[in-house]
Amino acid sequence: MSILDNVDAATNLAKNNELQLLVFRVSDKENSAFYAINVFKTREVVEAKNHFLTQIPSSHLLLEGTIVLRGLQIPILNLPVWLNVSLNKEEIKKSNILICDFNGIIIGLRIMSAFRVIKKNWNEMHSPDSYRLNNDGVVINDTRLEDGSLCLVLDYEKLLADVIPQAMVDVSESPTNLNELEVPKSLRDGVVLIAEDSKTAQKHLTHIFRNANIKIKIFDNGKRLIDYIDSLGDRTSLIPAIISDIEMPEMSGFTVVKILKDNPITKEIPIIVNSSMTGQNNKREAELLGADGFIDKTKSHDIIPLIIELMNKNKD
Repeated sequence: MSILDNVDAATNLAKNNELQLLVFRVSDKENSAFYAINVFKTREVVEAKNHFLTQIPSSHLLLEGTIVLRGLQIPILNLPVWLNVSLNKEEIKKSNILICDFNGIIIGLRIMSAFRVIKKNWNEMHSPDSYRLNNDGVVINDTRLEDGSLCLVLDYEKLLADVIPQAMVDVSESPTNLNELEVPKSLRDGVVLIAEDSKTAQKHLTHIFRNANIKIKIFDNGKRLIDYIDSLGDRTSLIPAIISDIEMPEMSGFTVVKILKDNPITKEIPIIVNSSMTGQNNKREAELLGADGFIDKTKSHDIIPLIIELMNKNKD
């Protein structure tokens, strides 16, 4: 039986502020670190020795090449090198490929071994400020295994932005000319609130809103956004819209949506979920909880036109 079999449904976990993580290592050396990734961004783990690697000339240092799996040509990223871990030829032969899905783009990450799947509440995921002090930092949050071992969750969006930028939003692309849109006064005068824990995604959103001269305030997780809104009291009219990722430490985006839509003071504020977990179940759950829109992160340039559309609809 595969280590990824029998995982719980993503949406059932998310609405309970829970997630499941695939824990893995990139080295067999003693005391090597544990890393993790949300299981719903993974497809399977395959043995590297069973798949021929075709190298790509003049490619990024971390892009090892491609393999063909079930008719798909899949780029393979060298995760150990990104983490400053060197594998010898024998270790490379023993290594595995973790097949992942980011925004519908299938990639493979070289790892040494998959450990197991664990279930965690988002309030058990920690994101100390030390992870954010360095712009080159690769860790986004962490949690503890049963034996007390630290398990690190990486900023995979940063890895993709560096190596396969087409897997991320093109901030230079704007399908709608914002100059042709009638931007509501409350959007021009207000501050859009954003809950997003990836520094890479934060930079993309900052660029998009700065180009449109719309003010934003970004929070590293959903709980900080909720705490800020609570501190405003009856001044929530200053918030024209809210954007939230799904995966965040302390409080998931689904929990953010539920809290805000259950609150009569905030329930009319348009909330857009902006996520790389783009499965239909996640979109359906966001809608059931009351989210007004869902945009995957490769299409974040569509957020401002969607906000304007939602605000105009609310006026009708």
